[in-house]
Amino acid sequence: MDIGFLIDNEERAASSGDTFERRNPISEEVVTRAPRASADDVKAAVGSAAKAFTEWSTTGPGEKRALLMKAADIMDSKSGEFTEAMMSETGATGPWAGFNVMLAAGMIREAAAMTTQVGGEIIPSNKPGTLAMGVAKPKGVCLGIAPWNAPVILGTRAVAMPIACGNTVVLKASEMCPATHRLIGQCFAEAGFPEGVLNIITNAPEDAPEIVEALISDPDVKHVNFTGSTKVGRIIGRLAGENLKPVLLELGGKAPLVVLDDADIDGAVNAAIFGAFMNQGQICMSTERIIVDDAIADEFVRKLADRASALPAGDPKDHVVLGALVTREAAEKMDDIIADATDKGASVIAGGGRDGAVVEATLLDHVNPQMRVYAEESFGPVKPIIRVRGVDEAVQVANDTEYGLSAAVFGKDLTRAMAVADRIQSGICHINGPTVSDEPQMPFGGVKASGHGRFGGKASIAEFTDLRWITIEDPNQHYPF
Repeated sequence: MDIGFLIDNEERAASSGDTFERRNPISEEVVTRAPRASADDVKAAVGSAAKAFTEWSTTGPGEKRALLMKAADIMDSKSGEFTEAMMSETGATGPWAGFNVMLAAGMIREAAAMTTQVGGEIIPSNKPGTLAMGVAKPKGVCLGIAPWNAPVILGTRAVAMPIACGNTVVLKASEMCPATHRLIGQCFAEAGFPEGVLNIITNAPEDAPEIVEALISDPDVKHVNFTGSTKVGRIIGRLAGENLKPVLLELGGKAPLVVLDDADIDGAVNAAIFGAFMNQGQICMSTERIIVDDAIADEFVRKLADRASALPAGDPKDHVVLGALVTREAAEKMDDIIADATDKGASVIAGGGRDGAVVEATLLDHVNPQMRVYAEESFGPVKPIIRVRGVDEAVQVANDTEYGLSAAVFGKDLTRAMAVADRIQSGICHINGPTVSDEPQMPFGGVKASGHGRFGGKASIAEFTDLRWITIEDPNQHYPF
């Protein structure tokens, strides 16, 4: 598939005419050829968005809402196209791709509902006869940088609320799924959004540092949102800080699922299987540490291993549960993680095999802090089981990480489970539910090295607007001189 940029609602080639290729992680066949952006292309995309901002920022909420609702309907209608693109570019399974489209369309509809919530407040003033207000105003051109692992969800999240708040957007597509991200732009263009409200550019992997720096440093870019690894997030945060631009970062995770001694074991197993292995564990909220109390560990681990061992893995076209990892190199990393853990005393109780970019659902029991898998985000289907004694040790292990995105606690005593959840350092925590969960209206984000700021619903209005102080005063007021 050959694609172009989306600039001014038109498909464009790179100014240089150069392209790059994205290959299928299983067959290694070329599936997408996309334009290779340069600094000139960055200027064109940002310039288009800056030009569109004047009119879009003053467009009424009713018109914004109608266009967003239409874009959501168009996205739903393109579910088959999105699924084909995701499966080809990232090795995702069909159900994961379909879920991406469903949730992303829901995010657009939630953004449509928020167009009338971008308001403000009347603030009492000490000056007699003065009306003082705090008013939320759009920032200008917002830069969105989205990853490949949940490409429709995260690409849409990067653009929908900024646009609903009156901003215009440039989306830098992931090098791993340029066609998937380009389809998001097509939905908005077909819905009838004015030229320049949403522009999408693509870049070759080796050019990413140059293109990202050019985008962030462009004086017309007023805000940055980035979803991706903590390593890259530190670079994005530094560049944004150097340019004095606000940034919303949703980064890596090492989500703990804590199974207390009074947990519903079957329920905890269900949640662990889903949270650990959905999309091959390539989700920022994926269950990355299964922390279980010794009192019930043997039964829990036996049931968990039985379930994991039964999960089929292979080519996503074969209707498996686990498809391919995004690259063969990502799959080879799983070999290294398993070898490190077993060399240091862990045992493989499920899975452990790999065929190219496909890795089986793998569980490592008796993991300790000396092993890479204890602290390092695997971002794959290799998961550690850590046995603990009592609540205090469970909480200590759950917090023994630089990350703090999602978490889960299983226990029948809800008062105790809630107390445990309250002690876990994370932006998200679910009691008796999986670590993987998302809804468009929820405040989504992390703490510590998992980033800062919140996507979703009303919480994101504060991210994508500036609060201005405006007064209406008595022109004949008294002055001291």
